[in-house]
Amino acid sequence: MNEPFPATPAATPLHPRPQLTRERWDDLSGVWGFAHDDEDRRLDGRWFEREDVFDQQITVPFPPESRASGLRATGYHPVVWYRRTVRVAPEGRTGHVLLHFGAVDYRARVWVNGRLVAQHEGGHTPFTADITPALVPGETQVVVVRAEDDPADLAQPRGKQDWEETPHAIWYHRTTGIWQPVWLEYVPRTFIQTLRWTPDVERGRLGLVLRLNRDAGQGLRVRVRLSIRGQRLADDTYALEGQEVRREIELDPGRFRAERQDLLWSPRRPNLIDARISLLDEDDNVMDEVGSYAGLRSVGVRDGRFQLNGSAYYLRLVLAQNYWPESHLAAPSEEALRREVELIKALGFNGVRIHQKVEDPRFLYWCDRLGVLVWGEMANSFVFTPEAQRRLTREWLEVLERDASHPCIVTWVPINESWGVPNLEGDPAQRAFVRGLYHLTKSLDPTRPVIGNDGWELVEGDILGVHDYALDGATLRERYGSEEALEHTLRAVQPSSRNFYLAGHHRQGEPVMLTEFGGLSHAPSESERWWGYGTLPDSDTLLSRYEELLTAVLDSPVIAGFCYTQLTDTEQETNGLLREDRTPKLDPERVRAVTSRVSRAVQHDVLVEIHALADERRRAQMLAQTQGEVMAED
Repeated sequence: MNEPFPATPAATPLHPRPQLTRERWDDLSGVWGFAHDDEDRRLDGRWFEREDVFDQQITVPFPPESRASGLRATGYHPVVWYRRTVRVAPEGRTGHVLLHFGAVDYRARVWVNGRLVAQHEGGHTPFTADITPALVPGETQVVVVRAEDDPADLAQPRGKQDWEETPHAIWYHRTTGIWQPVWLEYVPRTFIQTLRWTPDVERGRLGLVLRLNRDAGQGLRVRVRLSIRGQRLADDTYALEGQEVRREIELDPGRFRAERQDLLWSPRRPNLIDARISLLDEDDNVMDEVGSYAGLRSVGVRDGRFQLNGSAYYLRLVLAQNYWPESHLAAPSEEALRREVELIKALGFNGVRIHQKVEDPRFLYWCDRLGVLVWGEMANSFVFTPEAQRRLTREWLEVLERDASHPCIVTWVPINESWGVPNLEGDPAQRAFVRGLYHLTKSLDPTRPVIGNDGWELVEGDILGVHDYALDGATLRERYGSEEALEHTLRAVQPSSRNFYLAGHHRQGEPVMLTEFGGLSHAPSESERWWGYGTLPDSDTLLSRYEELLTAVLDSPVIAGFCYTQLTDTEQETNGLLREDRTPKLDPERVRAVTSRVSRAVQHDVLVEIHALADERRRAQMLAQTQGEVMAED
């Protein structure tokens, strides 16, 4: 199977920040001046005022280690500089001009016309500078960026970026500097700075928190118009008090009661509510206007099952590194982000776990739009020090702020497999850190399940995520074939040779999921680098073993969902269902048929509900649905 999946036609460029858009923005992707600063001249050379030191060119937003950047500089280069000139549109003369960076790894400083306008630390999260005071008369301005990314700093949240010069084991080439979009945006003096949506399915309401960039005094109001497929759901106007508006917007009550399923968001029905938000002065003149969207859905856990919109829902996730051979952590194009989401659905999965990476908001947009659940995970550091704790916590808070409004995100995972907390079992301080991250996340977002540490060594979490790379179905059946077998496995077998429960923790009804398993690989040629959990000789054997493992998991009445490792080959890891170029190794239709088979856990839940009903007619209806809509929603 060497043929690629059908291509997706190119569409209108998507705003780099899809949940807070303005019609006017200037993309600064393209060729910039570039220089390595291996001797770390720091600021003594005042490179932010010079042009002569920029002796190379780079294509932004691709990291200099990648081929797409035009450099492919994979060695140790801890400090890099960027420079380009930009032309400010005429509207920038009457309002304010914002310079946005989607992500710069790891520590950034930004100058405009020699004036420092921004400093930011954190390689996966955005930052913005109001560059208006730094602009000089005329339309051409000079932007300079200094990025510092020390390969040897293991206290830095780096995910799967390798600290060695050549990628080894499960780590990949580094991503230094700018790797997400850079753009200019034109705004008035007072403008809408942030939005946050919080759905309330039970009451048919949508919570909104809106914040302006400043307190503009009395008389300002905010108009919020909500619609779905062109039909109005709400049109309300609120007075501003200071910089912020907090409201619970009631959706059209009649429509919500009559058309509830057509309003709720799920992978089967990814219904999105479009929003138009206007900032009005006291004379009803529009001062600022933005576009946004939200999804009305609820997620949670209950009775050992994951819940979506109040009903048990079986999770079929695939682990994705979202790493491309030509561009590394950066996507090679906007179309590639959409294509990644389409591939996940084409293989029968209803969700994805982005592994050790905070993904581009445009990827989350396509998950929202096309209907793919997402586990939001932090890129971890590798050591436990006060500096590592500070860095990870601060950046994680920025992740939560940026992504909390995406309906596709259904679980938060701040730490994976005890990365950065290597002595979790023996050190009370490390356990306190994990527990603190869990409770901090829940305090900022009580609407989603949180796993403090996924894989093993559970300290605090709403879901018990188990990593088990058993290579045959018989072993998985033995370990997860019943409640008794599950408890024996967690307490005695310990598949990853790690304790599952720490600090006296006992399972209290949390859903149990295999959040990593599989990892099957083709046998590589002698010239290929390779890493994987199990190697098979050919595609037929690989498909047969995939079916064996998936069937064993789906036959378990106690497993509430799974995450298969992994979607694509990545660097030396050849354990993907797809190759690095996204061509399939196996027949996609056969993979889809295996992945989407009805789980025994959901059948069990349906039968329990059927037997609890007294009405014979309702029993018959539910039995008919067992192989219909109920199973399709599974």
